[in-house]
Amino acid sequence: MKNRQSSIVNRKFPMRYLPKSPSDREAILKAIGARSINDLFASIPAEYRLERDLKVPRQMAESEIVDWFRERSRENGDGYATFLGAGAYYHYRPVIIDSLISRGEFLTAYTPYQAEISQGTLQSIFEFQTMICELTGMEVANASMYDGSTAAAEAVMMAVRLTGRRSAVVANSLHPEYREVLATYAHHQSLPLTTTSFTDSGRVNLKELEKLVTQETACVLIQSPNFFGTIEDVAAIAEIAHKQGAMLVVSIAEAISLGIVEPPRQADIIAMEAQSFGVPLGFGGPYCGVIATREQYVRQMPGRLVPRAAHSARESDFQHLHQPGAGGIDGQYFYDHLRQDRTTGTRQTESGEDQLRRAAIRQACQSAVSQCSAIQ
Repeated sequence: MKNRQSSIVNRKFPMRYLPKSPSDREAILKAIGARSINDLFASIPAEYRLERDLKVPRQMAESEIVDWFRERSRENGDGYATFLGAGAYYHYRPVIIDSLISRGEFLTAYTPYQAEISQGTLQSIFEFQTMICELTGMEVANASMYDGSTAAAEAVMMAVRLTGRRSAVVANSLHPEYREVLATYAHHQSLPLTTTSFTDSGRVNLKELEKLVTQETACVLIQSPNFFGTIEDVAAIAEIAHKQGAMLVVSIAEAISLGIVEPPRQADIIAMEAQSFGVPLGFGGPYCGVIATREQYVRQMPGRLVPRAAHSARESDFQHLHQPGAGGIDGQYFYDHLRQDRTTGTRQTESGEDQLRRAAIRQACQSAVSQCSAIQ
């Protein structure tokens, strides 16, 4: 085996990522018994063959590409207020953030799946999870989902697993795109969805909701502030849902609202879009979805978790837990409670830089508060 490996290592492989030369093409055609390229494609009808060069612009120098994108950016209407977005808006980010997330304490080069060499990234994710828990009033949060729409859909699927029931009631004041994504999930899960209307005030119609929630309902899904910007009576809706043994899932499309709005602590699961915490608009996403819940439900929560493990009074480190099926599984170690037959597969795609940026915003705010306290 050792000799075989040595021979493979010593063998020279041409690592060329270039088009074939004319001599290469002739050799290939000869090997397959074709006299020319036209013979090779003779089976393709003439009307479907392209007998000319592609109409593409010439190659550009780096400086020309920069100028081209600068011109395109001017087409975005900078300087104008936007009333579009439906939850995706431009938000100010302190310039210090990019410097903070580049520091070695937080930015580590490897994937967080290998904890021993990615403690900086894991600490950033841990700080992000902590911030989400503080804002939502929940006990545990993941980091994170594809966006707010998939977070809402996955929260409903999570409620289905927890309750063992197979239907959901959805507020018609939920973000329409979230409802579309949920409908796709529900269709392939054969999960019946029932929508409840809203009153003239923009709030959920509580009388109608009370009639729709039954012993077969897994959860009630609402949004607060809802798509109209109205704050729902979460306590009353929670009482209706819990009376029938159903769970309450609250979707939050604008995470910044938690800075002034009382968090929906009566909810069992919170699904949130955290784009406003530092993710650029990026022509529509993907952004950053988050699920937060109570500790007793953590085994059914999809996505990654980063806990802090204390080995002694002085030593601790950050570790990486990953629900099976919740994204890539390269080099992961599953804990005992994460079994393959209980997979919570989901869409989970978010750049580490975005997680670092939001965690850095948290660190910067905490540092500013500490300095102000010291001055006082």
